Amino acid sequence: MNKVEVLEKVKDLGLLAVIRGPSAELTIKMVEALVAGGVLGIEITYSTPNAEEVVRTLSKMLGNGIVLGMGTLTKPEQALSAREAGANFIVSPVCEANLIKSMVESGLLTMAGALTPTEVLHAYNLGADVIKIFPGSLGGPAYIKALKGPFPYIPMMPTGGVSANNVAEWFSTGVVAVGAGSELCPPQLAKEGKFDEITKRAAEFVQVVKSARA
Repeated sequence: MNKVEVLEKVKDLGLLAVIRGPSAELTIKMVEALVAGGVLGIEITYSTPNAEEVVRTLSKMLGNGIVLGMGTLTKPEQALSAREAGANFIVSPVCEANLIKSMVESGLLTMAGALTPTEVLHAYNLGADVIKIFPGSLGGPAYIKALKGPFPYIPMMPTGGVSANNVAEWFSTGVVAVGAGSELCPPQLAKEGKFDEITKRAAEFVQVVKSARA
């Protein structure tokens, strides 16, 4: 998939699972459980052990059946290595010029982290395709609504503070998608081997997203 196709797929899905796995093996099992529940947007963070190898494995296993990305990029060189690992998109929690430049140059769909209005505009002007509002929990949906006043043309995605209980509030502000971490896929459930519970949570979350956007 090219960058345009990936963006359209992300918009269509509306939900990215942000995974900080406890180990490479458990992370792969977490993804399998999420996919079984219908969550097809997967972001593996660089804080996951052997993150690039996990992405390589998932790319081979699931191919175009999912939209696969790497997150928590903090170093410019990670943009290229994420692409080589098989990522379809890359996500940073920060707005840093050299980092975003390397992400954009990778040719992958680029999501750059920002919080303040100045950071949002700066990240977008640097070429980010989607602005990750992080941490979303700090301002909540009302904050996104306020940002959309001066920046209605900038695609935004909140991460942090997104749950099944408030997902409808986020979508009401006009975001293109939401990123959900521990509320969707708690690492503790993986450590306890409760993958059926992860699948159940995933199915419920997907349904809530569909209802919120209907």
